[in-house]
Amino acid sequence: MTLQLPKMLGAIAGVRVATPPRALLGNYLTPGDPQALARWLRDDSPRDASAFILSTDMLDFGGLVASRAPGTPAYVAQTRLRDLAAFRAQRPDARFALFGTVMRLAPTGVPAIGGAAQFFAAGPPVDWLTQYANLPDPPQTAEQKALAAKLAGQLGADLPAYLATRARDRDVDLFALQLTAEGSFDRIVIGQDDAGPVGLHLRDLAALRAFAQRWLPGDRAAIEPGADELGMILTGAEIVREAHLVPRIRVRYSRADGGSVQDPLEFAPIDTTIGDIIHACGGTRAADGDAKADIDLFVRVPGTSAADESAFVDAIAAESADGAKTPRPAVADLTFLDADNMDEQRALVETMIARGIAGKIDAFASWNTTANTVGTAVPAAIATLAGRLTHAYDPVAHAQFMLDRYADDYAFHDFVRGAVNDDLSKRGIDDHTYLLPDAASHAASQNRAALWPQALKLLSSIYPLYQDMGLTITLPWDRTFETELDVRLAPH
Repeated sequence: MTLQLPKMLGAIAGVRVATPPRALLGNYLTPGDPQALARWLRDDSPRDASAFILSTDMLDFGGLVASRAPGTPAYVAQTRLRDLAAFRAQRPDARFALFGTVMRLAPTGVPAIGGAAQFFAAGPPVDWLTQYANLPDPPQTAEQKALAAKLAGQLGADLPAYLATRARDRDVDLFALQLTAEGSFDRIVIGQDDAGPVGLHLRDLAALRAFAQRWLPGDRAAIEPGADELGMILTGAEIVREAHLVPRIRVRYSRADGGSVQDPLEFAPIDTTIGDIIHACGGTRAADGDAKADIDLFVRVPGTSAADESAFVDAIAAESADGAKTPRPAVADLTFLDADNMDEQRALVETMIARGIAGKIDAFASWNTTANTVGTAVPAAIATLAGRLTHAYDPVAHAQFMLDRYADDYAFHDFVRGAVNDDLSKRGIDDHTYLLPDAASHAASQNRAALWPQALKLLSSIYPLYQDMGLTITLPWDRTFETELDVRLAPH
């Protein structure tokens, strides 16, 4: 997601997005190579690049998963940031935007098998650490204190290692903020990886926010929920900046109180998260009655009544009808927050297909967290807007992006993933967070066999004017949580 989708956004707007060789970025439990990436930046990155969008997790530790584990000392990560600042001095005409994360509460959870056996907290300790980290800091009640003491006894040396890793990441994030305040970088966005409104992360957030509020204006630093979508957000922001555009985005919920919904994996209500993302993307929030809004973001939330759902879909249809204004609507479906209601999660896409809407909107996303979903839909909508205004818009690239989202967020997560997991469980493999080679190969084959016809059916239903020119489907990591599609289309 962090590698593939920013490139696809650039293609929609006619902007080249260059990325380092994939081999340098690692894979799941194998970290990337920060030193090789630094060499690539120095020696091989495009000389005419107007902006650099850089992951501090990757350049400091070797990636998001690596940033959650002990290993790299703080001083090494800080030295790498200093080296990055020195590189920036060699490209004074380019903008430099950083994104990183506040460590999530749960370490990366994998079973203690195969190549994962030696990974930090593999097996039961990851569940104990997650319980500990989600307690109030410090524990308030006698029950909470007793549970904390029990978990600490079970965890042994893993607990201080986990706490030291949290402290290291916080200190490195503070150092990145400091370098930005000193002028080494133009802006930084730090996302809070999966964590709700209670837990150990609140102390980290307080320290980072206190520094940012004192030393950095809001247009140069942001600390908000999210992780995987941050590369897309900053890519979208650079696209609209170079197009001299500040998009006005109006948010329309599927029910009147939709903005108050709380994502359990985020520390703020969804309306706060959405507002932060709009700002981070270089946009501004438009009022409900603002006739000058450039983009209407339709946000569907769980628990929408049948009447409200009908009115919501009618409004999307009206905004996307032939002859209606452009840009067309962006749609973020958050009904995955109601984890047990698969019929509800499938309904909007199926209704939009049946009514001929799905191929006429500018953006769609629906998976994992509010920040992930909205942080995919909003950048896609503004990249489309910028492309049209600069006459660089690529409709084929746009259709490829949209089909990728429908195939992934709808077909894979609502149908295929569950079937693949069920098949693995029947084979006696109940933990799907890390698969041994034979199981990984089998799951990848099952996923490809099931998702391929689904994707082609979506193509014929949503984009009948395009034909498949090669569709690659993989499980990029040795688990079933995500799939990756390489969509290539051409007009019939």
